[in-house]
Amino acid sequence: MIEHQCGGNRSMAAPFTSDDVMAGLKNVYDPEIGVNIVDLGLVYDADIAENGDVLVTMTLTSIGCPLGPVIVQEVNNALKDLPEIGDTDVKLVWSPPWSPDLMSEDARDELGIW
Repeated sequence: MIEHQCGGNRSMAAPFTSDDVMAGLKNVYDPEIGVNIVDLGLVYDADIAENGDVLVTMTLTSIGCPLGPVIVQEVNNALKDLPEIGDTDVKLVWSPPWSPDLMSEDARDELGIW
């Protein structure tokens, strides 16, 4: 969580944490694979500003993913459910590239990948 000092000894922070953001993003599923984007390892970071703005840095399973815009919109929709959310932005990156090694154990089990 990003916290900034504001006015003397008072610390201002968003009313939610990066764990809250990640929990919300577990409701976003890759429509082709059927596993949530957090367990797939697509979400690399969630930065929260003191005013509640959120920047999610993530990737897709491939650069040419035809459903990329749908997934990005679903990320923004899921974030809007957080209390006192500010603006949301999704930054798609291609480095490091996604690979099955980034998946959680739950995702591997669900897909039968050992």
